[in-house]
Amino acid sequence: MVPQRPAANKPHVCLTAVLIMTSLALMDAYLVEQNPGPRRIGVCVTVLAGDACFLIVLRYVAVWAGSEVHTARRGYAVILWFFYIFILEIKVYFVYQNYKSEDVSGDAETPDASVSRRVLTLLLSVCMPIVFITLAAIDHLEYLRPYKKREEIRSRLFWVVVDLLDVVDVQANLWELQREGLPLWVEGLMFFYCYILLLVLPCVSLSEISMQGVNIVPHKMMLYPILSLATINVITLLIRGGNLLIYGDVRVSGIMMGKNVIAIVVKSCSLVQYRKQQLASPPADRGAEPQKDLLADVQISNAQRVALPRVVIEDFTTIPEEEEESDDGCEQT
Repeated sequence: MVPQRPAANKPHVCLTAVLIMTSLALMDAYLVEQNPGPRRIGVCVTVLAGDACFLIVLRYVAVWAGSEVHTARRGYAVILWFFYIFILEIKVYFVYQNYKSEDVSGDAETPDASVSRRVLTLLLSVCMPIVFITLAAIDHLEYLRPYKKREEIRSRLFWVVVDLLDVVDVQANLWELQREGLPLWVEGLMFFYCYILLLVLPCVSLSEISMQGVNIVPHKMMLYPILSLATINVITLLIRGGNLLIYGDVRVSGIMMGKNVIAIVVKSCSLVQYRKQQLASPPADRGAEPQKDLLADVQISNAQRVALPRVVIEDFTTIPEEEEESDDGCEQT
């Protein structure tokens, strides 16, 4: 018999749909505002048709993702994040190209243009992490009994949010004002590299949670830390350093470079400790660790139950057989 899907969490579904459609509508507003004259009607019709098609898909996928809120599965959340970033980054790319055309024509020197570009960066920095946190459902981790596991999962998802901000900061350097533009191939490589990171790495983090299930062991979730260490902390540090030293890009964030250095040190230490623990523990103990965690969870849940007092009532209505035999012997004597 096929197990019935749990009922969808309606507040979670509504919140997810509102956040996603609001962020897409804001990108649509940028696209419409950047195309004055007769082209504005055509752009408005195009974006409305695209949003209507995406809304049809969102109507089903958001409900399916809402049914996974109280479970360890995040499969539909991965699908929804993939579609969301795929559509959002396409809109961001066209906005970025319109800004590039303004830079070539010399219309980007006005204060309003600088403010609108900063606001675009702010919108992406707020919308993407909030949508990810909503899809991860960090406030619905009841399936994890120990409180320590819940907090460790939240801390790992917080690292994902910080990495998202790091990638958005690298991508935002492409459309914010600068004295001399980067070479065209460098800008294209940076944009699509950030596009792939935003598309794939959060899906990896959600899939790691979904694959381990209820008996999750947070300190063994090492796939995302390894990938983020190589693709975000190291590569983006090299990108910023190259832009600063080679092209003299003064917009490079020194704070994010410091964050990458700290993240490299912290994640490297975690990997070394995990490797030492794996080598120190015998193979039999490695296979028994999930069972120990499961037994510990069961013991904790049993300990939380209220122990009811047991009352034992002895039966004094019958006389033991030994006493009867001893009385019979006395009478015969």
